[in-house]
Amino acid sequence: MTMCAIPLVISPSAHGAPPRAQTQDTGFAQPFAGPERYLPYAPAKLTSPGQLNRPVGRQAAERIARGLGLTPADALSEKQYRDFVTGSGVGGSKQSAKIIDACLGILTNTNGRPGFGGSILGSYGLYVTKSGMLQSPANASAPTRQVNTLIAPGGYVGNWMRANGARRSLEALYRSAYTAELPFGFVAQQISGEAQLVANTKNVRTATVGMSMAPPLWLVNFVLLYIVKPDIAAAMPAYWAPIPPAVARAIKASATGQVPYAQYASYFT
Repeated sequence: MTMCAIPLVISPSAHGAPPRAQTQDTGFAQPFAGPERYLPYAPAKLTSPGQLNRPVGRQAAERIARGLGLTPADALSEKQYRDFVTGSGVGGSKQSAKIIDACLGILTNTNGRPGFGGSILGSYGLYVTKSGMLQSPANASAPTRQVNTLIAPGGYVGNWMRANGARRSLEALYRSAYTAELPFGFVAQQISGEAQLVANTKNVRTATVGMSMAPPLWLVNFVLLYIVKPDIAAAMPAYWAPIPPAVARAIKASATGQVPYAQYASYFT
């Protein structure tokens, strides 16, 4: 995957503080909601068990992409995609590609795309590391957080795209909703501590979900994945689900924002 990182954030000085925006009735407060005009394209809370970890699907992905300012022509070509995710091409880096590939897997941990130990937790905004720890993709230790340096201005991703004939894709990225959403995602991450979880309050009910499912982060990642390959963006979770309260409390209480998945796996069955 690529540019997947949740945090992805460039730098506060590059974009400034996020602008004020009125939220629709999503239950997410600012900065966890992001610009109102893009909220219709973000995942809604699931309303039936069958929606849990369901991928967006290609048809819906194209509708979302159009709403965010993208078309299939903006994505990398098949050859560019293969070179990008393998660290090939002009200026390619196997090490950077490894981080990018890990991000792709984490952000598309939906039905049919299990993670470590067969875990499928995309709708919760959680994933299981190779060492068996349960955490948010925005956790400081996650590839989806570490990839920030690769996608920052002047970083590996932009340089690779310019050197490998993908300037059009790079320009499309910055013309899209990515630029408007990014400052919200950055601020949201900065104020969410080690746990990187988000509270959602609607109709007097409060639920908790991982940062990657909050609108600004999900939409930024969707744009990034779509630019890399539309089919990958289509595998992202279509709905968000509340993290079981006991699990959310444990993650919040952890000094690292991580808990052993084996101890909490039963809450997700």
